[in-house]
Amino acid sequence: MTRLVVIGGSDAGISAGLRARELDPTARPLLVVADAYPNFSICGIPYHVSGDVPDWRSLAHRTRTDLEDAGLDLRLDTRALSIDPRRQVVTVRDATGTHEVGYHKLVVGTGAVPVRPPITGLDDLGPADGVHLLHTMDDTFDLTASLGRAPKSAVVVGAGYIGLEMTEALHARGLRVTVVERLPQVLPTVDPELGALVADELRAHDVDVRTGTTVQRITKTDDGLLVTGNQDLDLRTDLVLVVVGVRPDTALAETAGVALGVRGAIAVDRHMRTSVDNVYAAGDCVHTHHRVLGTDTYLPLGTTAHKQGRIAGENALGGDREFAGSLGTQVLKVFDLVIARTGLREHEAGGFSPATVATVADDHKRYYPGAHGIHIRVTGDTGTGRFLGAQLVGHLDSAVHKRVDTFATALHHGMTVPDLEDLDLSYTPPLGSPFDAVQTAAQAWAREHGWCRSHRVDADIPPQAALSQ
Repeated sequence: MTRLVVIGGSDAGISAGLRARELDPTARPLLVVADAYPNFSICGIPYHVSGDVPDWRSLAHRTRTDLEDAGLDLRLDTRALSIDPRRQVVTVRDATGTHEVGYHKLVVGTGAVPVRPPITGLDDLGPADGVHLLHTMDDTFDLTASLGRAPKSAVVVGAGYIGLEMTEALHARGLRVTVVERLPQVLPTVDPELGALVADELRAHDVDVRTGTTVQRITKTDDGLLVTGNQDLDLRTDLVLVVVGVRPDTALAETAGVALGVRGAIAVDRHMRTSVDNVYAAGDCVHTHHRVLGTDTYLPLGTTAHKQGRIAGENALGGDREFAGSLGTQVLKVFDLVIARTGLREHEAGGFSPATVATVADDHKRYYPGAHGIHIRVTGDTGTGRFLGAQLVGHLDSAVHKRVDTFATALHHGMTVPDLEDLDLSYTPPLGSPFDAVQTAAQAWAREHGWCRSHRVDADIPPQAALSQ
């Protein structure tokens, strides 16, 4: 029997263990988990903080009993310290001391850790002072304890996905919230035109938005906290939350001598193999094959971690499955807006001749009450018509999340922008149109760049020449 050891109890690690167990019911994968919360939804933390999910235990995808009944052997509150690939052992530390665990195959799923920006005072202040980072369940408990002291205001440093979700969560708890972002726009993962819509939504809910502003110092005072920085930033507040992104946690893997790749993440091939024999890795600690670019990138996403974990678990037991690649498909709710993207933005499309066309298309027939316009930006290759990516912003009721999934499916299968018009999508006036908003946006791109519905791409024929054939 293969002795499979998995380091990490989040998306990638749990998926690896469960997949191995599916394939070999006699296997009992050992999962080494640094805390006491295996298989908890980190993505769900903002909704516990907001009060939408009152019981933190509900964030568990599966309980400990569920996981053990599924055939996993859990060692909780156990930290992996080092890997010796020659002897095939992992040194771990738990409450009883330091031990060695042998393996035949090893999966590293250590995830990512929060980035700590160079803010004076950040290393000296902590949860007891009202200064928080957010990544684990213990971080969550620290934050909810601070909220239990009834703060009146908060500063959120970072206007990415987590920063904006937490801004809404703290607003829901009755705090006056200021969000500070060093870049020129909130949500820098979408184009500025869409970021401006998100900023408007925040301000409509009385959130103070400061962009192009860098927090330089956090100081504890007699009456709370003082946050200062450039652009005359001078804010007195009760609570500070720093969420400026994550970096891959590779410290353990590096003890085995694994090669690192993009942005310092663990380098893996598409079978999730590292450079060290019998050691696989998956999730937010590894770099990711991008399906459109055909190269590796770093995209720490829960959906990707789940898929990679299953592949690592399968291949560790002798399988030969290959990761299909990621498109970076993401979706975010900010108050009454939903923001989504998949694939490439124009400046990310190296190797192509990209162009982006913006459209506003109704989510359903205008004559039926409650119609909302969806702002859609489609990016395609002007030389081949190949669809490269899309970004969407629309009302919470506009099924933006499902429309980005349509775009993602088209990307996965290498469709052209004109191909989108031919999709047989559903229609009823309360929910859509004969040509869905996805197709309306594709038509706008095709019209602007001289492509027609009947044309099928031939990369060797210039578009105008092809249209005349």
